[in-house]
Amino acid sequence: MISNLYNEKNELPLDSIKHELITVYEEKTNDEYGSYPGRRTLKQKIDSGFILLDKPVNTRSRTAAIIAKHLLSPLGVEKVGYSGTLDPGVTGLLPIAINSANKAISVLLYGGKEYIALMYLHKEVDEDKLRDTFAEFTGKITQLPPVRSNIKRQYREREIFYSNIMEIDGRNVLFKVGVESGTYIRKLIHDMGERLGVGAHMLELRRTKVSTLTEKDNLVTLQDIDDAMYYYEKEGNSKFLDYCIQDIEKAIDFLPKVFISDSAVDTVCHGSPLAVPGIVKMNNFMVGETIFMSTLKGELIGLGKSVLSSDDIKNGKKGIAIKTDSVVMKTGIYPKYQKRVIS
Repeated sequence: MISNLYNEKNELPLDSIKHELITVYEEKTNDEYGSYPGRRTLKQKIDSGFILLDKPVNTRSRTAAIIAKHLLSPLGVEKVGYSGTLDPGVTGLLPIAINSANKAISVLLYGGKEYIALMYLHKEVDEDKLRDTFAEFTGKITQLPPVRSNIKRQYREREIFYSNIMEIDGRNVLFKVGVESGTYIRKLIHDMGERLGVGAHMLELRRTKVSTLTEKDNLVTLQDIDDAMYYYEKEGNSKFLDYCIQDIEKAIDFLPKVFISDSAVDTVCHGSPLAVPGIVKMNNFMVGETIFMSTLKGELIGLGKSVLSSDDIKNGKKGIAIKTDSVVMKTGIYPKYQKRVIS
């Protein structure tokens, strides 16, 4: 069986992103409001956290999410969602959003995915020819989704970022592959088998990376969650639940950010767009990008689309900077807006 295999370093596109931090003006945050990620209470994490679940074999993604919700329901978990459906027979990373974090989890689809796959060749092939075929199926490929997929069957271009053979044992080929979201590994294996002229099918598949999340990022099982609830309910020990439930900020940290003054946070929480005067610090971004709107403590307020670029803001352009698309933070956590007085 494939289990937690993780080899040499290979990068997906988001791995190499480095955001420069630009200070627009100096301002401090008031510790009376909000809560720094990493210092939240269990209740606060339940309001907008996520679980990095190791989906068990022979279980649908939706079923796994529902089981997690059932286990955590005594804590007030009312809604769960997930990003990136895995077929029932596939194991590995399934990010599950809790309560208001559902409004942000979909951005994980922006990043790539990594898998460990076991291919079975229908006939023996020359190793050099096999490796040449793997190289040929790296980069941009055209793929027709399988018949049993939930999307329209038409050819789509997808990118294979890396594809490395880890082991060859007769007709069994174990390999690691990093792909664009929406790539079907089962179909990739089938197409490589056709190109080799011998046929091939997938025996096993495990997802080992989603965007920037890996197996090393508090990956837990349904049994782990069940055990954590036991220790919490029977012994009052929340240590294991704190490990299982993570801050949503960690999952989407790859997005460019704008850091907002305390006085502007509640306005955005009500769904209003963010104007330039509310931005204290920011990363570089272009017009039309999805933006992580953050408090000065690093808390996710919500997501928005940039109307101005960071260069526009640096050059003194005024007006609306970010159009708010979704709000994760509750209203009333920060004080109502007060116009900033510049002396």
